[in-house]
Amino acid sequence: MELVDTPANPCPPGANIVGLRARDGALLRAAYWRPAGFPRGTVALVQGRSEFIEKYFEVIGELLARGYFVVAFDWRGQGLSPRLLPHPAKGHLRHSADYRHDLDALVEQVLGPDAPKPWFALAHSMGAAALFDHAAASGGSPFARVVATAPMLGLHGFAGSDYARALTGAFMAVGLSRMFIPGGHGQMLHERVFQQDNILTTDPARFARTGRVVAARPALRIGDPTVGWLHCAYQLMERLAQPGFGERIRLPVLMLAAGDERLVSTPAVENFSRRLKNACCVVLRGARHEIMMEREEVRGQFWAAFDAFVPGEPFLQAAEAPAAKP
Repeated sequence: MELVDTPANPCPPGANIVGLRARDGALLRAAYWRPAGFPRGTVALVQGRSEFIEKYFEVIGELLARGYFVVAFDWRGQGLSPRLLPHPAKGHLRHSADYRHDLDALVEQVLGPDAPKPWFALAHSMGAAALFDHAAASGGSPFARVVATAPMLGLHGFAGSDYARALTGAFMAVGLSRMFIPGGHGQMLHERVFQQDNILTTDPARFARTGRVVAARPALRIGDPTVGWLHCAYQLMERLAQPGFGERIRLPVLMLAAGDERLVSTPAVENFSRRLKNACCVVLRGARHEIMMEREEVRGQFWAAFDAFVPGEPFLQAAEAPAAKP
């Protein structure tokens, strides 16, 4: 349950590491940090598929510098949370609603006992989709606001086609849920030499940093998804696309989509934002999928949008205070 600290990716000081147990028995690794001074509120980092807490050390430090209490966790089957299959590099999921249990555990066992309100969520890709699914299914959300980067509301290219969905369903029907998707393997893209046309980020230093963390602790590695994971992802996205389901999400949402996206569907993100009662979508030109791991120009735009959208406790108290009598 420890955190992997390396010279190139130091852990922000003051980390508190905890283990969580979801209602269905799944074990999760989580950590939280307190800022210096009185917290402005709490930001829960909700990572994407194959990610891990250590990947966000830089972001955690930036949130702490802004005065937020920060919570991060590893989804079931990834990071240093226990794996779901004997092959440790297979990204797997058994049921499309299982991530709801992980979020419930986070709220009940970390946020509820320790985290100062208001609570905000900063969610990426698959994590954003799971957060939306949790909010819609429960009829509410414990978070005051959500910032979602490149949310997985549709997949780009062939992976988003009806043929890919049908092929995945056929593999599931013959009991191949545990195999890698066709062409898949156990290596992470970050472990390869940086290529200018990679689908994740245009920043070579941050790309390589993730690879070095995995090299330092190979147990963090998750390669390509299994057929079962992809089948669950399709179910989750189809549920969010159902008329009336996504509309149950009432909380304010800021979606930041990547202008040079080749993993999830940016048009699907824009369409989903138009369906919600209190949401907007900003497309960051030139950004690729990992917006928080991008070059400084893109990250500057991200943080400007975040700071404008996520107010802390003093702002909320002022907004909610009764008007003074003349």
